Amino acid sequence: MIIDCLDKIIQLKIVYFGPALSGKTTSLKSLFNHFGKKDKVKSIESTINRTLFFDYGTISFQNEKWKLKLHIYSTTGQDFYIVTRPITLRAVDGIVFIADSQGSAYERNLISWNELDTYFDNSLIILPKIIAFNKQDLPDKFSHATFLEQIDYNKYENIDIEFTIALNGEGILSSFENILRLIFKDLYKSKLISSLC
Repeated sequence: MIIDCLDKIIQLKIVYFGPALSGKTTSLKSLFNHFGKKDKVKSIESTINRTLFFDYGTISFQNEKWKLKLHIYSTTGQDFYIVTRPITLRAVDGIVFIADSQGSAYERNLISWNELDTYFDNSLIILPKIIAFNKQDLPDKFSHATFLEQIDYNKYENIDIEFTIALNGEGILSSFENILRLIFKDLYKSKLISSLC
């Protein structure tokens, strides 16, 4: 988070994380499409349209006093480029974990969540995060309650869940609004702006 008191700009970084083919890029593009900015998402892709490093875009909002600038990334899901994930996660303010809800993807989701946990040690407990169970339109979904139990969901603070269909945008805006709510709740509690500006 960067707070510029002189120009009244707050900059936040949000990262979409999850296993390969869970719908991170599609979720990001769907979000930007909602704001009429689909062409503003920058992607570094392979020849088969898979994310090599990250996808990235910026969305800004302005009120009468402050400008909010959101830098939004999605990490690559391909294990060949695993070294890029912790770099993309540096200085993150909130995470949207995109889980693939298909039964066949259960273990991949679990491995990806545990990997995310290793990057933050115990700080993932308090970092704002959303778990978005994507691909709700497909059959053979695993029990999200079982997944939450397996990751010990109740030990985490600043966490919520959503159910999404990235292809048609269902739940995408809600997930985005929810992660912002958690970030600003944290910011409000810390009284960071009032103490700095």
